[in-house]
Amino acid sequence: MNPVDAPVQLKIRDLEVAGAEGPLAARLYAGGDAGAKKDGLIVFFHSGGFVGGDLDDADEFLRHLASCSTQHLVLASCYTLATERPFPAAAEDAHAVLAWAKKHKAKLGWTGKRLVVSGIEAGANLAAVCTLIARDRGGPALAGQILIMPMLDPGLSTCSMREIPQDASQAGVADSCAASYRGYLPNAADRTHPYASPLQSSRLKNLPPALILSAEDDPLRDEAEQYGAKLTTCGVTTTVKRMAPAPLQDPAARNECACRTVALHEIGNFLHGLDVPPSPS
Repeated sequence: MNPVDAPVQLKIRDLEVAGAEGPLAARLYAGGDAGAKKDGLIVFFHSGGFVGGDLDDADEFLRHLASCSTQHLVLASCYTLATERPFPAAAEDAHAVLAWAKKHKAKLGWTGKRLVVSGIEAGANLAAVCTLIARDRGGPALAGQILIMPMLDPGLSTCSMREIPQDASQAGVADSCAASYRGYLPNAADRTHPYASPLQSSRLKNLPPALILSAEDDPLRDEAEQYGAKLTTCGVTTTVKRMAPAPLQDPAARNECACRTVALHEIGNFLHGLDVPPSPS
């Protein structure tokens, strides 16, 4: 897996998937042999603080991911934004997309063998929440979760969030996150619901293996790492990686993933670990 190589064979198509209350726009990425069914499917949810974002936000990153991880299809899906309907609409959509993917595996070119959920920022929150909902509702079975700079703390109480350097690249991040949560969770009581804030959950056992990526200069860093520590304590196989800071041409371009090469390497290693069956005890 070489994340700096340009895509060689990559097939991309737009489609519709079923959300909790209606169709949602989605995009399927397939790298490698376009005619062969893939054993793995990664369902990915975009960023945007629950109130914005679309399929184009992470398109470049997902093209690289599909090109590098040719044994996995990547299905990026929209979800209901809080500007249309607040919590729990997005969470219910995210889980419904997983169920749709399992039911329509033939349409996707997926064998149905291995399902991984992923996302960045608000999308990573939804990915984490999906694992809780899938466990609580009996499926679909998930092989892993990949959380990239996840938003997990509506209280914005961590040190990395409260001690944001007031430079040009970070100014306004806390205010932006607070506004996002006000839109997504207008009912204050929902801010401790585990399907809104997985970090607040006291029931984190029996979840799929996790890869959690944060960055040294990311205000969401501490909540990502705290969640990783809680998962580990609950017996969930968890890898937490803090990536070195890398300057962005556009401070708002989180989805360009300045640490893309490192992130893709870590994701590749994680996915390979899911492919390898455990050694007999």
